[in-house]
Amino acid sequence: MIKGWGAAASITFAIAAVVGVSGCGGDAEADAKKSPTASAAAPSFSEASKAFQDVAGTMYLDSECTKEAGTCWDKMTTAVKAARTLRTAMNGEKSVGPEFWTEAYALIDTMEEGYAVGEDLGADDFNTNRPKVFGTAHDLDDWLGEHPIQ
Repeated sequence: MIKGWGAAASITFAIAAVVGVSGCGGDAEADAKKSPTASAAAPSFSEASKAFQDVAGTMYLDSECTKEAGTCWDKMTTAVKAARTLRTAMNGEKSVGPEFWTEAYALIDTMEEGYAVGEDLGADDFNTNRPKVFGTAHDLDDWLGEHPIQ
């Protein structure tokens, strides 16, 4: 017979095992149908790269994006979303090693830092986040052009 904390631990373990096996908390089959497979969720690197470059080529400060704060948040969101998709595709690309992506990862991290501010600060603000998002997106676009993979 187990006494003291051993008994409590044994009972807790037994309950956890039963709960884990029974799948409490929802219908596992229904959850499996809702979640996409990893291959369906991640585009190929070439698709993600082209999509990012298309976004980067059209997002720069145009007539919709003025010096006024807040007017570029949608473009920032689009750029960062495309960069996140690109990072996922880079992670899945097996034709090159992780060291190949070092500079690209750093550029995406810089975009994320600018976006993490949580708002478009405008073009004239000393602490503006536009260069970190837009300028770095341009640099990443250049990097992708200079580092093609087959």
